[in-house]
Order: sequence, then C-alpha cells, then structure tokens
Amino acid sequence: QVQLVESGGGLVQAGGSLRVSCAASGIIFSIADMGWYRQAPGKQRELVAIHTSDGRTNYADSVKGRFTISRDNAKSTVYLQMNSLKPEDTAVYYCRAVYRSYVAWGQGTQVTVSS
Repeated sequence: QVQLVESGGGLVQAGGSLRVSCAASGIIFSIADMGWYRQAPGKQRELVAIHTSDGRTNYADSVKGRFTISRDNAKSTVYLQMNSLKPEDTAVYYCRAVYRSYVAWGQGTQVTVSS
C-alpha cells in the first residue's frame, strides 16, 4: 500500500521561508517520479515542481527562482524549500508519486502566507 505523508506546513509572513516534506512508503522510492502540487481555495490544483527518478526537475513559472525541490532516496522523502513566499502562495500543498504507472497523492499540508 502506497502512502505519502506531508509535513512542515504552517503560517509564515510574506518574504519568509518554509520547507515541506513528504515521506513515502510502500514504493521503491528511487524509481518514483515525485512532485508537489498546490490548490488554493476556489482554484484548480496546479503543478508546483517535479523531481523525476533520473534527477530532472521542473518548476511552475510562478515559483521559479524561489522554490527548490529535492529528494533523499535513502529516507524516501521529497522536500520543497520555499523562499521569498508571497500571499498568493497560500494553498494546500500535495505530494504526488508516480510509480510504475500508479499515481498516489498525500493528504496535503496547509501553507498560509500573511501579508
């Protein structure tokens, strides 16, 4: 059974930083493509960043230069370091794993950026 558990969300002032983590179990993490998505109230879920199993990364234009995705295969964990946060970054952040054509989502963690 694939399980993704996010942590690290919270309330931060604009301009601040936050790191969210996603611990995976039930998969061979090293061959999974991992991603972070977010969903703000009244909006569709959108891609934030992805980190493929072969080391490629991709970011949404809105977070380029501010957010960094990384992974620790030994800990089966993917991270999202968020710097220079803006109020428009406020959303529930979800972790996603794509593993052998199987897609799994975490339960989400709330990130709130105050102005």
